[in-house]
Amino acid sequence: MQMQSLTLRGGVPSARRAAPPPASSAHLAAAGPCLLRVPRSLRRRRPRSLRASASLEQEVKEVAPAPSGKSSQATRRDVRNIAIVAHVDHGKTTLVDSMLRQAKVFRDNQVVQERIMDSNDLERERGITILSKNTSITYKGTKINIIDTPGHSDFGGEVERVLNMVEGVLLVVDSVEGPMPQTRFVLKKALEFGHAVVVVVNKIDRPTARPEFVVNSTFELFIELNATDEQCDFQTVYASGIKGKAGLDPENLANDLGPLFEAILRCIPEPRIEKDGALQMLVSNTEYDEHKGRIAIGRLHAGELQRGMEVKVCTPDDSCRVAKVSELFVYQNFSRVPVESVGAGDICAVCGMSDIMIGETIADKVTGTPLPTIKVEEPTVRMSFSINTSPFVGREGKYVTSRNLRDRLYRELERNLAMKVEDGETADTFLVSGRGTLHLTILIENMRREGYEFMIGPPKVINKTVDGKTLEPYEIAAVEVPEEYMGSVVELLGKRRGQMVNMEASGPEGTTLLKYKIPTRGLIGLRNAILTASRGRAILNTIFDSYGPWAGDLSSRDQGSLVAFEDGSTTSYALLNAQERGVLFVQPGQDVYKGQIVGIHQRPGDLAINVCKKKAATNVRSNKETTVVLDEPLSYSLDDCIEFIQEDELVEVTPASIRMCKNPKISKKK
Repeated sequence: MQMQSLTLRGGVPSARRAAPPPASSAHLAAAGPCLLRVPRSLRRRRPRSLRASASLEQEVKEVAPAPSGKSSQATRRDVRNIAIVAHVDHGKTTLVDSMLRQAKVFRDNQVVQERIMDSNDLERERGITILSKNTSITYKGTKINIIDTPGHSDFGGEVERVLNMVEGVLLVVDSVEGPMPQTRFVLKKALEFGHAVVVVVNKIDRPTARPEFVVNSTFELFIELNATDEQCDFQTVYASGIKGKAGLDPENLANDLGPLFEAILRCIPEPRIEKDGALQMLVSNTEYDEHKGRIAIGRLHAGELQRGMEVKVCTPDDSCRVAKVSELFVYQNFSRVPVESVGAGDICAVCGMSDIMIGETIADKVTGTPLPTIKVEEPTVRMSFSINTSPFVGREGKYVTSRNLRDRLYRELERNLAMKVEDGETADTFLVSGRGTLHLTILIENMRREGYEFMIGPPKVINKTVDGKTLEPYEIAAVEVPEEYMGSVVELLGKRRGQMVNMEASGPEGTTLLKYKIPTRGLIGLRNAILTASRGRAILNTIFDSYGPWAGDLSSRDQGSLVAFEDGSTTSYALLNAQERGVLFVQPGQDVYKGQIVGIHQRPGDLAINVCKKKAATNVRSNKETTVVLDEPLSYSLDDCIEFIQEDELVEVTPASIRMCKNPKISKKK
């Protein structure tokens, strides 16, 4: 990597640079400091300090001796730690795929699936990142540790947690959409940590790309979030993650991601460490392996960690216990590689501590002290989990008791810091709180696949009482909708107490971006309603904003439920009559029980119907039997069911089925 020479002019450092940097990655090392490429009208004049470069052969450079004389502050020149953050579907994971391929992580003849970092089954099915993942590449002798993070707001706890391990972030922004609600959230957290930011305008190859608008909007977002002058002078890289190309000019991309790699080396600061300090490592993530047990993942802040050494595990309340490091790993390419020792500044995985938790510190056995623990924002939505009480209990599930349910829910707390579990009113009921309905739905789906059988109640928001006033959570909802459906969407948002914040044209496709501040209560069931009103063409994104005054009563579901009248198996004869009352969820030959919701009533209020009635047999058949024509039953997913149910209804979750039913406890009270 070529170094940049510095000369002093009038007491202010300035870079001696030639012509504008070419697109070829071979010369990008001399591209100078990280500069924001926006129109002069938006730039704020400020002095810019440049960091003098040292030789890359010097891996650790001492910068200041500590007052005690025992340890010294230093920087590691051979390591960079970055997190890739963005709004959902802006292309983080695809960009990481291209980075891994170009860093020769895989063999030339190796078959590699798309979105290799999304290794979880649910992530592949839904096309979203749920859990943060670690990997690393080596570029020009420098190891770059990369953390791929979720983009959905409900998994913001994952993002907050991993930002403790890095010194900088790649903020990926779509070249058409620009900054979205989750972009604001992840950028705000990164700026609070003081991290350096490299902005990657992704999907630059889209026909409707508008890079200048996106960069200007991103700069304005930095200003809104009170970024420092140094953070506002961010480097902008234009990229096409799916094609594996990048450049400093949207019209002149290199044939590889070299410009992006060079920007990382140039703009992301080196890890600052205690060169000779006592061992300190904050556990930011945990994994589980059948053979190795629990694995603690984090960045080593000070000292050196060795395999087989005895350490002290400290908690924030100063209670410590002794443990031993049985195995030690670092992330190399796409796998964990065993090593004998790890130096400060690197990210590693530690085995041998079966009870270690996220937020604890692995410290020196004698002089170690705990680091500040990880704090994440409070949950906003709560749901009740209880044992299955339907007549079909035990047919499909392996774990059905309250003890099984309790153990699994409390085990989830070990790695999911943004979730909370409390005991409910009865011994077989538990209250689970999370960032949003999707956050809880992913837990439910994982438990279902593990063989658990249980019931869940409708989602409820978590309110606060301040000075005798009830406050409820509000969120910013961004809806991208074609103009012809805008009236229906605006009407829906208005009914749910939404207040318009902004409305602007979103690209040349004839779509409009609506931004509303809306109570979290109003978002429950809103996604399906908006999709129906826009014929499936609207896109809804939300992010938590703040707590505000109680908005009053909201209009709930306009239609009631069709409820099974008795136990039995459904028949075509009964369903033919029942479908005149509304839309059905069941088909002929399906077992149902009394109290099960079998459809949506076309009017307000519930209606009990008999879907198991058989046609009476008679002695005379004068005419041939008429063919029964039934409408296609409505298929509801787990997310749809949770949004559909009301206060007196439950969702029955089993490994093979998802059903809805009336809550017998509330029905008896009525």
